[in-house]
Amino acid sequence: MPTTRLILASASPRRRELLVGLGLAFEVVVADVTEHEHPDAEPRAMVAHNAALKADWVAARHPEAWVLGADTTVFINGTVLNKPADLAEARAMLRRLAGRTHTVYTGVALRRAAEGVKEDHGVTSLVTFKPFDDAVIDSYFRLVNPLDKAGAYGIQEGRELIIAGWEGSFTNIMGLPMEVTKQILTQRGLLG
Repeated sequence: MPTTRLILASASPRRRELLVGLGLAFEVVVADVTEHEHPDAEPRAMVAHNAALKADWVAARHPEAWVLGADTTVFINGTVLNKPADLAEARAMLRRLAGRTHTVYTGVALRRAAEGVKEDHGVTSLVTFKPFDDAVIDSYFRLVNPLDKAGAYGIQEGRELIIAGWEGSFTNIMGLPMEVTKQILTQRGLLG
């Protein structure tokens, strides 16, 4: 009987939370890889590469399991904004995004090494920030840890302070587009 074991190849608490919402049993195995995160990278290619890199690493060690990898980045004016290194960089990112619209790209990779399954998807959403000053950034940082989030923000908490609106998948902006995730897991018989 084929296994329905599912592994999330991500340390992201948001991805874990979103996958829990599907009611699926899954494990978390964090891939020991170095992600490509250059500010000048082409964002779609970068997130696709990183999602595949994580999924491939875990799938090679758990060939019978279904492995789900994902990677998300923020892109504005030709520059990729990944996770900030410190609060000063996080503040600079939010200043750059203030009053403007940016794109959020997520790559999703599903692997099952035993069967040679390699399925890749990309999802794009747009987010518009309100104009705001450093006092708003200070308030936001009191609510949200910006250091573990691409672009130094999360849409799921404190958004009333900084976000004017968005287009596309809300869960993509969180880091795992659930519309695509549900579709691929259903097609593979992992989700009823």
